[in-house]
This record gives sequence, structure tokens and C-alpha cells, in this order.
Amino acid sequence: MRYDLIIFDNDGVLVDSEPISNAILAGYLTELGHPTTFDDSVRDFMGAALHRVHDLVLERTGQRLPDDFDDTLHARVFEAFERELTPVEGVTEVLSGLRADGVAYCVASSGSHERIRVGHRKTGLDRWFPDDVVFSAEDVGRGKPAPDLFLHAARSMGVEPGRCAVVEDSPLGLAAGLAAGMDVYAFTAMTPVEKLAGAGAWFSSMDELPALLAK
Repeated sequence: MRYDLIIFDNDGVLVDSEPISNAILAGYLTELGHPTTFDDSVRDFMGAALHRVHDLVLERTGQRLPDDFDDTLHARVFEAFERELTPVEGVTEVLSGLRADGVAYCVASSGSHERIRVGHRKTGLDRWFPDDVVFSAEDVGRGKPAPDLFLHAARSMGVEPGRCAVVEDSPLGLAAGLAAGMDVYAFTAMTPVEKLAGAGAWFSSMDELPALLAK
């Protein structure tokens, strides 16, 4: 293995949450008078911390979202997770292989710690991710595309950025990984290759990832 640490994004990489959460976000914004389609939500917010939603709505409309926006959105998303969420196909095999090879890994997500934990409990991924390898945008001042979260994860794990690989599925996450000086492997299940330019490699199925990381 050429890396000392593999940093996984969470939504869309570990758990298949992006279709669920973007549909709910688009619907809620539309309900509040900010018409948003599913594709709009994916384009503008996939991979981003929640403050980006507030910032873009304010920038575009001059209006602030309600004070309880975050709590209401989280409640709706978590309820849907409990009904529908599944792990990304093949990801447990990837994690099992890394563990067997003694390669460190962690998760660095734009989502809150609560969101990460709700999803991991529902999908059974909590057994692979104890608290000391879970990092959230809540832990740093700026979310993706800033490199802060990935740098914080590497520092906390005791690994130099240049010895880290990032597994991402969004343009914002890709930009953050590159800005952190890390190699980025782009998962194209929801995002076309052309929107993930600059990645070290692209893959559409998790069973392709181990061989890419080993090259």
C-alpha cells in the first residue's frame, strides 16, 4: 500500500445518502419559497457543509433561512435515513481489506457528527468507525472546498498530508482534497467524470478501489 491513511468522505461514499438528502433538501427549500430541483441541490450543495445552503440562499435572494432550518432539515433527513439508508455497495469489503492490511483509515465529512452517527448506526458501519476516526466539518472553521477538514483529520491521525489518499464523490470534496495536498480518488456513482477533473483516478464501483490504491 502506497498510503499511510485513507480518508473517506461519508455521504455517497460510505452511505448511499445523497439521493435521500438532496431530495429532502430540494423539497424543503422549495416549500420555503426558494424553488430548488433535485439536480439543483446536487449541483450546488452535494459535498458541502450546511452553512453553504444558508450562504447561497442569502446571496441569491437576500433572505435568511428560518432559525430552525437546520433542526427541521436534520429531523426530516434522519427520519428518512431510518427508513431507507443503506451502505454503499462493496464498501465493507474495502474497509475489511484495509483493516486486514493494517492500513489506517478514517471518515472526514461535511455532515455533522450526529448525521454521521445516525447513518452509521443504521447501516452497520459504526463497527468500522469508532469515535477517534470520525471527523466532521463541525470540528473546523471552514468546510469543503477548504482543505481544513482533511488537514485536521490527517493531523489527528498523525499522518503527513502527502501520505494520505482521499476518497470523494463531489467537486467540492475533490477541491478540498487537492488543496490539502492529498491524492484524490473520485467515485463517479453520482457525479460525472468531467466534473471531477484533477482526481488521480476515477472509479464507478467500490470493488475497483483497492487495486487503484495499491498502484
